[in-house]
Amino acid sequence: MRIPAHSVCTAIRDDIVTGTFERGARLTEEQLARRYGVSRVPVREALRTLESEGFVVTRRHAGAQVAEPTEQEAADLLEMRSLLEPLGAARAAQRRTDAHLKVLRGLVRLGQERARGGQGEDLASLGGWFHETLAQASGSPPLTALLTQLRHKIAWMYAVEPAVRPVEAWAEHGAIVDAVARGDAERARALTALHVEHALPQHRLKRPERPRVRVSQHVVNIAGRGN
Repeated sequence: MRIPAHSVCTAIRDDIVTGTFERGARLTEEQLARRYGVSRVPVREALRTLESEGFVVTRRHAGAQVAEPTEQEAADLLEMRSLLEPLGAARAAQRRTDAHLKVLRGLVRLGQERARGGQGEDLASLGGWFHETLAQASGSPPLTALLTQLRHKIAWMYAVEPAVRPVEAWAEHGAIVDAVARGDAERARALTALHVEHALPQHRLKRPERPRVRVSQHVVNIAGRGN
């Protein structure tokens, strides 16, 4: 059975984002095919996709390697997020479905419960699901794809500290959902812009470390991973 390239792409991207493949690390088709238990064909396709996303660069006579973004490029990502997430929220107020709204309200309810109870270990993942759902509710596949790429790249380049006031942060999430539910695009845009601004001090730029690529095989799970 042929392993889908998007599954291999997700596996490589995850290993880049988590630092398994450090910035500047060389990526050979043979090495990656052996690591993920696949042929070289989906690896080749995955590397092309990751190059278009900015995670991989290909240099003549050197082959593919993990990109090494500058601090300015990293700062640009946060600025792009501050522009695009409010746009996504405004579009969500105009285009969201009842299903999107139900998921958003459920995430807010759960996040607020966790924040009030001091259970901070789940809040980062809940926040990620919230913003992913909000992007999907925009009804714009290109915008959703851009926001997804931004989240991956920000996670790659930044360590994000827990919110100092998680209760207030989840109250902001709730206010955004209320605006989306009412169809108030401008209020959803403004509240999301303020929320993103409040989150900026939590981001700390990661400093590159020595490569620590594991040599063990990592078979791709095509059933449980998507691109």
